[in-house]
Amino acid sequence: MSPVAFRLRIFLVVLCAVMLLGTVGFMFIENLSLADALYFSIVTVATVGYGDIHPATPVGKIFAIFLIITGVGTFLGVIANATEMMLNKREERTRLQKLNMVVGLFFSEIGTTLLAHFSQCDPALNTIRKKLIVAENWTEKDFSRVSQELRNYKYTVHRDEVKLEAFRAFLEEKADLLLRLLENPVLLEHESFTELLWAVFHLKEELLSRDNLGDLPNTDRAHLAADISRAYTLLVHQWLDYMKYLHHHYPYLFSLAMRTNPFDEKASPIVK
Repeated sequence: MSPVAFRLRIFLVVLCAVMLLGTVGFMFIENLSLADALYFSIVTVATVGYGDIHPATPVGKIFAIFLIITGVGTFLGVIANATEMMLNKREERTRLQKLNMVVGLFFSEIGTTLLAHFSQCDPALNTIRKKLIVAENWTEKDFSRVSQELRNYKYTVHRDEVKLEAFRAFLEEKADLLLRLLENPVLLEHESFTELLWAVFHLKEELLSRDNLGDLPNTDRAHLAADISRAYTLLVHQWLDYMKYLHHHYPYLFSLAMRTNPFDEKASPIVK
């Protein structure tokens, strides 16, 4: 629970307690009916003060002063915190939209291509391929179910099938974009995606630091395969989360992403 929501809950509890105390107090002190006592408590706390009902006894006037002092501040606290919560939610939606724009740029320029290459080197891909064919009629439960099932899958790449030169050339071409993405302050709020960027960036640095990728010992190829597997694992989960976001918020973007699904052997951008 956010601090604003917590404060709002406290103010609401206090306000209800003050209203209850005011209603019961005026019923006994001023001998008002339940409806009149509740009405007078509300107009007092809300500072409306129509004047049609007012304390007739000294004790009632003192009690009304107490109600004004305690109730008005509490009422304003509720209004202020409720307004702040609504503004925070609007700001959060804006930040989320900007964040997913960055995620979308990554998959458009880098992520989808990497997924296609990595998955081709996955010897057990067929065990999860069908699960990753996202359909238009998927629901929240479908995305959650597949996400849970994929957590038990061991993402590996066959080191002898990895085209290191092609990976290096591609990542070197996208080096500036990767760096700009890592520098984006919006990503500080998305730890899992930042972790993915670091994994891809680290893979690029590993590949660029070797002069000859065609003559590496098996131990080094195994090391690079592990780096690729790490990036591959993070890529799959982030891709599924991104597809879920597009499905709920941007159907036209989801349509293209679905038609260019890197796990779908029959994928085609052509609408048929």
